[in-house]
Amino acid sequence: MIKIAHPLDSKSCYLQRVKVDSDAKFLFDLLKERDARANISHKKMPSYNSHVQFIKSEPYKRWYIIYVRHWIDKPHRYDKEKVGSIYLSKNDEIGIFISKKFHGKNIGKYALNELMKKWPRKRFLANVNPKNKKSIQFFKNNNFKLIQYTFERTEQK
Repeated sequence: MIKIAHPLDSKSCYLQRVKVDSDAKFLFDLLKERDARANISHKKMPSYNSHVQFIKSEPYKRWYIIYVRHWIDKPHRYDKEKVGSIYLSKNDEIGIFISKKFHGKNIGKYALNELMKKWPRKRFLANVNPKNKKSIQFFKNNNFKLIQYTFERTEQK
């Protein structure tokens, strides 16, 4: 695992647009890490091929891989590692997921602030499953306010 420099800055942590060929497997593995009870976007894990098709459909306005880099020999050599993803939906909703092994390192906060700086809006939204207590606390800690509860009804067969 890569060593994280603190404080994070644009040289040690950065966002790069998602590319299907080089990022599909990482994004799929990241999706597998999620607690199924905390998901709002799907009820069961999709197949890898379905996931690739989802990525190709360009479902978000902006979608990035979050990278962290560690300098070996400034300014020329460094290690870099994919640590998460962040997106801005077509409705200005932010979704973020950091690999579990990188939790607690302020990467999510840095990536969130970078995304909001790159794509300023009057307001940003975040849809969070009510069972995802860590995500709820993360957005509260980053000055997001609860504005609604959303209910779902599925037809019984």
